[in-house]
Amino acid sequence: MIIGRLTGEVAALGLDHVLVDVNGVGYVCMSGTRLLSRVHAGEKITVHVETRVTENSITLYGFGTDEERAWFVRLQDVHGVAGKAAMAILDALTPAELMDAIALGDSNVLTRAKGVGKKLAERIVGELAGKAPPMGRFGKFEAASAAGMASAPVAASTGPRGEAISALVNLGYSQSDAARAVASVAKDAGDDVGGLIKSALRELAQ
Repeated sequence: MIIGRLTGEVAALGLDHVLVDVNGVGYVCMSGTRLLSRVHAGEKITVHVETRVTENSITLYGFGTDEERAWFVRLQDVHGVAGKAAMAILDALTPAELMDAIALGDSNVLTRAKGVGKKLAERIVGELAGKAPPMGRFGKFEAASAAGMASAPVAASTGPRGEAISALVNLGYSQSDAARAVASVAKDAGDDVGGLIKSALRELAQ
């Protein structure tokens, strides 16, 4: 049985996990501080779950958004990155910050994560550079609050940045060039897709 999402009540919080009561059944989800710092015992919560099954155990990893869950999976495509390191990276960086670091080749940003050294950070950036952002389980991400119910699915990507990158790729630019250009202009262009595309095109024309 693969669990993909849980909605219930926060029964208890630990240093690295949350106990979610779903109709009287308690599920222990390993979680990072990004989620744990935003929830409290007794409140309703929706947790996006990545289920990992080994010969000896079944482990649930819980995230506030499906996008974080997807990046958790993508990071472990890199040799040497296990669940603990992937969780630490997502504690230190948002998906948008992680995508920008990869696009700009800025491995130093990843060393902010606990237990991630320079060599591992460089390997992550090197192996993920030029790859499209991860997608949701069914091609779309579910937008959900860590302490609320899931809402309607949204387009798969890292928000407006992902949409802008996709548009540039459709115009004929490579994934890596498009991602690098969008990351370079994102701070000034904001989250408007049209503005991101225009600014990125100017960046690519230089």
